[in-house]
Amino acid sequence: MSGELSAEVSRLRETVAALHAELVRYGLVAWTAGNVSARVPGHDLMVIKPSGVSYDDLRPDNMIVCDLHGAVVEGDLSPSSDTAAHAYVYRAMPEVGGVVHTHSGYATAWAARGESIPCHLTAQADEFGGEIPVGPFALIGGDDIGKGIVATLSGHRSPAVLMRNHGVFTIGRDARAAVKAAVMCEDVARTAHLTRALGTPVPMAAGDIDALFDRYQNVYGQTGSSAR
Repeated sequence: MSGELSAEVSRLRETVAALHAELVRYGLVAWTAGNVSARVPGHDLMVIKPSGVSYDDLRPDNMIVCDLHGAVVEGDLSPSSDTAAHAYVYRAMPEVGGVVHTHSGYATAWAARGESIPCHLTAQADEFGGEIPVGPFALIGGDDIGKGIVATLSGHRSPAVLMRNHGVFTIGRDARAAVKAAVMCEDVARTAHLTRALGTPVPMAAGDIDALFDRYQNVYGQTGSSAR
């Protein structure tokens, strides 16, 4: 690798390792399940966590660099079992810079029901622009999960998809944005569950959802902020 590329990969190793701690912090993962990856800008490479390694033991130096077909380029450990899915998303969606996978409890319960999360909350309108959709069932290991993610999210405003009988995948312009989408997806799923338990949710008008999404995506927060 050139010096410039090596420096960028080192930075992303640090970022990806640190972002896995956010999955633990927000209670989105158990044991070694779940993963974060980041595209290396301008190169057909990504950084992803190793398979089956405790979150307490994740460090920048044990993050794995793969090409966008899942082959290991740098790293001594096997990459995540979801590497092929992440790689497919990056190949098919060049605007995506980060991918996250979790089995967070409430959102995965909706995935187990094979049911999208309808939009009844301003917070969901802000973040997801409407429902959080369900993607098809696919077995782990190949790129069928990635194909399902792309087919479901292409042309959809939601950065999150509930893969049926599996869990949550989220995308973002970078890995931090994808982690935020995973956090907010679980928050919305929990509230939607509680709403159903209490009774019938009050619907929101499509025009109000559109207006909320536009405001949040284009006006809310500080100019240039990635922490909206």
